[in-house]
Amino acid sequence: MATYVILSRISPGAFSDPKEFGKIAATVSEKIKSECPGVVWKDSYSTLGRFDVVDIVESNDPKQVQKAAMIIRSYGHSRTETLPATPWKQFLANLK
Repeated sequence: MATYVILSRISPGAFSDPKEFGKIAATVSEKIKSECPGVVWKDSYSTLGRFDVVDIVESNDPKQVQKAAMIIRSYGHSRTETLPATPWKQFLANLK
């Protein structure tokens, strides 16, 4: 499976109380599970800096990864940037 990194910036108007973000995240997660069965969620991180959330996913279907990113954008009121990623050891081996 190919690995992708989805970087998200949450809109300041997405919620009025930070406690509401958990509900939004749960809704996004359930929507992606039901509509993007070919996307396997590996991990998510909250970050300080340019992006608020970093998600690591795997899929053999880039179209489903695109759809997952669009779900994050629409339900999470976010801007996303999706990057294909290659594990470091595989990247080094590809250079030989």
